[in-house]
Amino acid sequence: MQNKEEKRPQVSFSHVHLYVDDLKDLEVYKDLENRLNGFVKGCKEPLGQDIPTQRSDWKALQPDHFSSDKPTAFVPQNRDLVQQLLSGFGFRVTGARYATNDACNTRSVLITSKDPSGVQFLLTAKDPAAESKEHDSYHHFDADCLDRFYQCHADRPGIAVLAFLVEDVDLIHQRYQKLHPNLVVGMWDYPQDHVKILEVYAYYGKDLESKQADKGTILRFVQDNRQGANEQAGKICPVPGLSQVDAKFDDFTQPAYCDHWVSNVFHRREFLDTLLDTLDFTPKVDFNAGVVAAGEAQIESTVTGNDAATLVDNLSKEEALRDQSQVYLPINNALSQVGHVHGFLEELGQGIQHIASRVDDLVAFVQRANDSRKITGEGFTFLRIPRSYYGVVTIPFLISQVGSTQSSGEGGNPGLSEDSARAIQEACIKSDVTSKDGAVDLELTRQEISDRLSKNMAEEYSNDFNIQKDAVLDAILHSRYSNLYSLLRHHVTEETYLGIVRNQILVDVQGDDLLYQIFTSNVLQRNPGDEAPFLEFIQRVCSVCTEENGCAQKVKPGCGGFGIRNFLTLFLSIEVSKAMQEVSEAMEAGDLARQQYAEQMVDAFTRQLNEANPILTAISDAMTDEGRILEAVEKAVASQAPDDEIAALQARMEEAGKRKQAGNDALMVCSARYNELMKSLREERASK
Repeated sequence: MQNKEEKRPQVSFSHVHLYVDDLKDLEVYKDLENRLNGFVKGCKEPLGQDIPTQRSDWKALQPDHFSSDKPTAFVPQNRDLVQQLLSGFGFRVTGARYATNDACNTRSVLITSKDPSGVQFLLTAKDPAAESKEHDSYHHFDADCLDRFYQCHADRPGIAVLAFLVEDVDLIHQRYQKLHPNLVVGMWDYPQDHVKILEVYAYYGKDLESKQADKGTILRFVQDNRQGANEQAGKICPVPGLSQVDAKFDDFTQPAYCDHWVSNVFHRREFLDTLLDTLDFTPKVDFNAGVVAAGEAQIESTVTGNDAATLVDNLSKEEALRDQSQVYLPINNALSQVGHVHGFLEELGQGIQHIASRVDDLVAFVQRANDSRKITGEGFTFLRIPRSYYGVVTIPFLISQVGSTQSSGEGGNPGLSEDSARAIQEACIKSDVTSKDGAVDLELTRQEISDRLSKNMAEEYSNDFNIQKDAVLDAILHSRYSNLYSLLRHHVTEETYLGIVRNQILVDVQGDDLLYQIFTSNVLQRNPGDEAPFLEFIQRVCSVCTEENGCAQKVKPGCGGFGIRNFLTLFLSIEVSKAMQEVSEAMEAGDLARQQYAEQMVDAFTRQLNEANPILTAISDAMTDEGRILEAVEKAVASQAPDDEIAALQARMEEAGKRKQAGNDALMVCSARYNELMKSLREERASK
């Protein structure tokens, strides 16, 4: 019989618990839900197809929320996160706890997507009417928990608790007591609810030698023994004390599911070791020093997690979307005194950087969020990605697509000279076909582009343009997503390409799997520039593979991985967005020197992103080859293939490994160069 200590903890995602400054009455949120449902149902055109008319229709339902007929600039600070989730993503309040008796000193709401057993955001705020009450009957809702978190978190709201469902909470408690006793907060047994809860501090403090806990972020482990109808209620209301609330979702909202939860910490290795000791979590992906860098900012990161994918049968596409047994916890630490992760740790201390959730169709999900924000004035904005990430019109690009006069043959394509390509580029900018940096207006049709260029082309180059018009127009239209096309080819339609670009979605490829990602602007942010958490939404587009017998393989959870391309692009994009914000603030303040410095930062980060792009492609290709060859080696060994066949495969794997290392080396050289550039810009500004 297996010893209890030898058992492996069975852990899956449950919920995240956020502590916020204020929550409105439940009736306010339910009224908003009813208005939103009625509005979507009553729309004559699909949501977003006629923004001005739909905004006017919404204004008629919500007259107090609008001061003019013109849409105002969206301000992400000091917003009610509940209302953002309801309006932006179509989530709903499915559980609540308000101070209706002497045993409750806070108010809480549970926000879920269309599948209430998927992603679960539990929000708690102090109840002003219950300040005199000493303690809540449920520890996890007690006001003292909020006080403790705020004290450790620069007196700001945030993501305070990561919660997991477990089969044996006593096993995990024993491991913490034995190996990390200073992290244990306590164990609570609620027999009337058939639930046991263990809470531990997530991290050790900055001073590792003291082995004292950082009393900010909590890990919560919930053993739920409810059965029958109560078991279903437990899936909807993840902790005791919540009451289920009826909720209606509109027909166009999508369910969302937990994918990964990201921490910023002082000591990454210590947190990894703690999770290994207590939960048997092991590293899955490492991004080491020098690989992930944006200018002077550098970090290290490791994705750790359980081995659920090897413990259960592989899943269908639908099951993989819904599966929450595969837990991934990326962990970042700063290696420099500048950058987002360093700033987060300095301002807030250790904590949760962002929460990532999976959906089935990310392009539609984000398009809805953007349309809803424009119509209702509520919801989310997203991290700004430079258009050069997707593709822009440049002189070399035009020549490469249309052909060069130097390479054209007699009677064939006459090609473009550099002067002709420059004239086309200038006409594009002059006629607003493209921005100054070459980004094509996505709303223009082929005919509209043709008409504008014909009208604005320099006279001496009009003939060249007319001869090559079709090829030039093809090139301009292709430039809208040319960088993406080099990755995805015919994996997706042009409509999807344009949806990705329009909504500024990040894309990565791992083998034949695709990974789409997008990040919201900061949430729970009081002032512009404050460090604060954000949300991520992803879509894992898993390849359809077949076994040797022709049967379709099942999908492995986590397909698409955690691509280095998107990891670095996120890191760079955070810095670009902060620099763009700095440009806006400097312009508003009339500070020309500050504006010019910020514009130089934006340019440097963008150029680093563009230069890193082909290197990242090479690394991704090498990693894909390495993984495929490794599978082939394992099959060859298992089938007792000839030694020379196995040796040939191993040689190919070694070659792929060398290509990967060469890519990593090139990426580090690129990062080092921009590190020096940003350092020189900073020092030059400081000397003035």
